[in-house]
Amino acid sequence: MLKILDRYIIKTFFGPFFFIFSVLFFIFIVNIIWVQLGQFMGKGLSYWQILKLLFYLGVSVVSLVLPLTILLASIMSFGEFGERYELAAMKAAGISLTRVMAPLLGVATILAVMLFFFSNNIIPDFQKKAKNMLFNIAQTKPALNFTPGQFIDQIPGYMVKFDKIYGENQETLEGVFVHRKASSYENQQSIVAEKGKFVPAANKNFLKLELYNGYIFEDNFAGKGENVRLKQPDQAIKFDTLVSHFDIAELINKAIEKEQITDDYRFQTYGQLNETILKNKKENAAYFTNISSDVLTQTNSVISYMDKTKSKAVAKQQLKLDTVKGDKKLEIISNAYNRLENLKSTASGKKNEFSSNVKYFSKVVIYQQRIISYSVTCIIFFLIGASLGSIIRKGGMGLPVIIAIIIFIVFYVMNLGIENVAWGGGMSPYLAAWLPNLILLPFGIWMTYKALTDSQLFDAEKYKALFKPITKRFAKNKEHERYR
Repeated sequence: MLKILDRYIIKTFFGPFFFIFSVLFFIFIVNIIWVQLGQFMGKGLSYWQILKLLFYLGVSVVSLVLPLTILLASIMSFGEFGERYELAAMKAAGISLTRVMAPLLGVATILAVMLFFFSNNIIPDFQKKAKNMLFNIAQTKPALNFTPGQFIDQIPGYMVKFDKIYGENQETLEGVFVHRKASSYENQQSIVAEKGKFVPAANKNFLKLELYNGYIFEDNFAGKGENVRLKQPDQAIKFDTLVSHFDIAELINKAIEKEQITDDYRFQTYGQLNETILKNKKENAAYFTNISSDVLTQTNSVISYMDKTKSKAVAKQQLKLDTVKGDKKLEIISNAYNRLENLKSTASGKKNEFSSNVKYFSKVVIYQQRIISYSVTCIIFFLIGASLGSIIRKGGMGLPVIIAIIIFIVFYVMNLGIENVAWGGGMSPYLAAWLPNLILLPFGIWMTYKALTDSQLFDAEKYKALFKPITKRFAKNKEHERYR
């Protein structure tokens, strides 16, 4: 009997689970598209390449999508049990809420373990693919990514320069110069035009350029001696309109997923991150030692010099500023001020370097710890969701969705806020990675207790009675008010 009930509970849970996961994954993908849209425009990417890139980027959001899915699915499942009076029937049959939650707690634990292995072994590889693909897109798809006034050799076999580039899609050009790179056995050719325009080509392997009012300068002495070149001038051809096609198949067909970036900490597993953290600790220790030595040397060079030379010489009597007058006094004050400014600049620069090192170390530690902490979040979210669902006794996509979104927003905001504090050195990054879970865990345990004791959590009258002694003290006594 209980096995049949367990199967029914799990089946009820996975119904909304897959639907919610798909919807949330799509929402996060849309957000990625919105953020990364500018990098896709004007790059000549195929639909397959865009879909592949979005998939690589989307895999990394599973670590956030799965806990939210478990939260929402558990609220909806237990809400439906309560709404259909199935929880009441189970309790009447002697089955406790703890026993009802047991199979789904096991499912949530399995999903949490799966998320750990997914985050540790799969996400780093897809992070590497996504980042390298974005880098290669920026490097190998520069069809309209020219800089005005500079010679650019992005088109294979050609050197180009445009004085001005404007238009809605940066397609209109002024002051065009195109030079074909040729060996000593090829005809040299240069094109100069007043204006030009990029035009979509029928074949995406070619870049089509229309030029107006210009000249083609070309020699026909390929392979001939230098004397022949000197005796005859280059050939010049004037044109009103010239259409040129540049073969960019080498760029388009280049391996866009070639791994050129390999040293990012997000490409590493939990064990590899341990080695990175230890290495970073040693580097930071050496760096901070050097900073202390530099600042100490500049702050008190006399003491540093005496310490190195072990000089036993008696220090000279200090010069009193009150006894100095005129230009000598101004010179002393100016020198002191300059030294203070130099010290201030040095300290400011060292502070920025120090902050950068602390921020990087915090990022690595937080990323590593979240491989585990997000898995624990799945279990905490299940406890909260199952308890809330059994208390509100409301299924569907209405109230459960609102409650789940509020809880997730609180969790997400806590993550971002605490993360920023850790980046600034105000908190241990280990604590920062686990603090949201440490805050939500007591709440999840309290919600579970309330659900097990059938507490009316959303009973307004109960809260009014709780605060009645306080409100009564500040309320006006209206007794016999009509006789006043």
